[in-house]
Amino acid sequence: MKYKRILLKLSGESLAGSKKVGIDFEKVLEICKEIKEIASLGVEVAIVVGGGNFWRGRSNQQMDRCTSDYIGMLGTTMNALALGDAFKQLNQEVRVQTGVEMRQIAEFYIKDRAIKHLEKGRVVIFGCGTGSPFFSTDTAAALRANEINADALLKATNVDGIYDKDPKKYEDAKKISSITYLDVLNKKLNVMDTTATSLCMDNEVPIIVFDINKPHNLKKIIKCEKIGTIVQSDNK
Repeated sequence: MKYKRILLKLSGESLAGSKKVGIDFEKVLEICKEIKEIASLGVEVAIVVGGGNFWRGRSNQQMDRCTSDYIGMLGTTMNALALGDAFKQLNQEVRVQTGVEMRQIAEFYIKDRAIKHLEKGRVVIFGCGTGSPFFSTDTAAALRANEINADALLKATNVDGIYDKDPKKYEDAKKISSITYLDVLNKKLNVMDTTATSLCMDNEVPIIVFDINKPHNLKKIIKCEKIGTIVQSDNK
């Protein structure tokens, strides 16, 4: 098995389903069932979840950026707790850790503790992003993937990979099956923000962009089937 430990980046919107906002718990259960399936194969799974189903940034230009980002962190925590509850319903051991201390509802993020949980077969969900403002949850995913020595960062999206232009706008958009970190940065492709891509490039953590809505895609990736787009260094 190529990927023994993965970091899965889930958007907040993916948990909202057709509702677009809030949480569609049936959709959450559907996602968690597939994650449990790959965990049962012996894959160690960590998750970073966004908060876009609750908060999309400053409500006006006068709002303090730090305040806005902290509100977003609370949104990611709500999503992390919903995922954690779904895993418990499925009898999958799970731990929620947050980058901001919230001792009544979750563990505070400690790298070594997170790795211990993973080694014991528990799914670990990271809320609050990095715990600091001015950083996206994409950057948090790249940071945590590097900290826990993940074999790959899997970015779940609503599109089946990276295209040379927006496939929703252009019928002639071409899918890219493999691309280097530098090409992603130089071509300004909307994969992850530049900080996240650079972090993965510096430590050679491959990024796999795939469609979370297609059944069994996670399992196919773990089985090394060519799903979505892989971003890696050009010497691989």
